[in-house]
Amino acid sequence: MRILVTGAAGFIGAHLCRRLLANGHEVWGIDNFTPYYDVRLKRHRWDSLTHDRFHGHESDITNAAALAQIFAEARPERVFHVAAQAGVRYSLEAPRTYLDTNIIGTFNVIEQCIAHNVAHLIFASTSSAYGAREDTPFVETEASAHPVSLYAATKIAGEAIAHSQSHLHNLPVTALRFFTVYGPEGRPDMAPHLFTDAILAGRPINVFNHGQMSRDFTYID
Repeated sequence: MRILVTGAAGFIGAHLCRRLLANGHEVWGIDNFTPYYDVRLKRHRWDSLTHDRFHGHESDITNAAALAQIFAEARPERVFHVAAQAGVRYSLEAPRTYLDTNIIGTFNVIEQCIAHNVAHLIFASTSSAYGAREDTPFVETEASAHPVSLYAATKIAGEAIAHSQSHLHNLPVTALRFFTVYGPEGRPDMAPHLFTDAILAGRPINVFNHGQMSRDFTYID
């Protein structure tokens, strides 16, 4: 099967590409290597994807023309849209980056899926979409109308755009609301890495909200 993965040098994207290649698929990967965290880690993941069935493109999903060219070359049957500007706290520092990547970039990907008759789009959303809800467990079918971060708001916007375009153009779309994915080669801004680094350095762990919180985690495989 011909599969296109956005964010292929990212944590989830790289692991996904390896699994798809191991399963015998032809994979096209896109990544723009944004310096949100150490690009050397992204390069390390990208270099691990060396395979005669992997076709890597260093490009940005916000560049509609470049994205159209890649789709025309790949002619994918399935698309995994994992590229995003992640991180809740960073959205306070660089809000426009989230609007550009998570809304405009997502729209561009959906438009190309429609143009190339992609059979199924799988879209990486986030558990942050549940926002201010206090009743648990969360239910995927419930509306998400009260985001408490710009990051969550842009991902909810992506879900809404995907839903409307799916309805209008008969494009099957599945949104996955990940809960803090962790594991080998994980993002260094995530709690497991921050906690481990503090422990090894003998520093206190930063605790937010006076420790009055809990969180689900998802292992990468």
